[in-house]
Amino acid sequence: MKRRVMPIGYLFLIVTLLVGTAAQGQEMRKLKAAYTSISGNMTPLWAAREGGIFKKYGLDVELLSMPSGQEGMNALIAGELEFLQIAGSTTTAAAVGGAEVVALATTIERLVTSLVVGPAIQKPEDLKGKSIGISRFGTSIDTAARLAIKHYGLEPMKDVAIAQIGAVNSLLASLRSNRIQAAILSYPTVTQARREGFRELLDIASLNMPYASTGITLRRALLQRDPNLAATYVRAMVEAIALLKKDKAFALEVMRKYLRTQDQEILEETYDVSVIKYLKKYPLPTPEAFQSVLDELVQENPKAKGQDPRKFYDDSIVRELVKSGFIDSLYR
Repeated sequence: MKRRVMPIGYLFLIVTLLVGTAAQGQEMRKLKAAYTSISGNMTPLWAAREGGIFKKYGLDVELLSMPSGQEGMNALIAGELEFLQIAGSTTTAAAVGGAEVVALATTIERLVTSLVVGPAIQKPEDLKGKSIGISRFGTSIDTAARLAIKHYGLEPMKDVAIAQIGAVNSLLASLRSNRIQAAILSYPTVTQARREGFRELLDIASLNMPYASTGITLRRALLQRDPNLAATYVRAMVEAIALLKKDKAFALEVMRKYLRTQDQEILEETYDVSVIKYLKKYPLPTPEAFQSVLDELVQENPKAKGQDPRKFYDDSIVRELVKSGFIDSLYR
């Protein structure tokens, strides 16, 4: 009689379930993870904690808020945290500069930001001689500003100044005071700015350029030393993504807490854009998205020229979660 062999996908699912079950009876692994903006793009990390998913997998995760990607990357490199929810552009820039960091997943593959302008700018040509506010140089917000400026046939820094302001919520305050005449904003700040009478000149995501916008990054040393920890963390994150997409009420409650707003319109629009429209069910990093990062980075750092985009991410964990059927099982 021929013995039946269980498919590898089912084996992987069984192992995953056993890991989750075993985690309930063992000591929790304490970790620190950080997010680099107060925006809808960071919701999966918040959901993994608030939904008890990290605990399900035996992880006791302390969440830290960083004012920008640069501060977050510095903390990661210094070993002050294990995982970082951050732009692939910041990860790539750090790696090109010699930092031993790598992306494990890309949760958002578009620059989900908008160029929002004040009354001094009625048409794109009016940007010339004006200032666009960003959080910090070297972040995805910086990249978005440069793309927007070039989209209108202008030169960053030469035709249009780029001003470092700090945290995203400070950008709106600077628009109000006319310290800057335009800003790159993410959700929910875009909704708030529109409500206050500022105008969305360009939805940068609508350019449809693949771009490693937001994802999971860690130090290569940690990945090599403890690949099981990295795999467990990513499993928790993809489960959080599924929960967000399936349970809108839960998602809105998470956003309400971390975005610190009770405004239903802001919450609804942020959910529609950051979760339904752009959050990837299968958060696979792609060479096209990282190539876009390198193409932009080469203008600031010549070392980025000719680099293989695959050097800056490791897709093995997410690829196995897709292949095994684990991710699909979360949506049944």
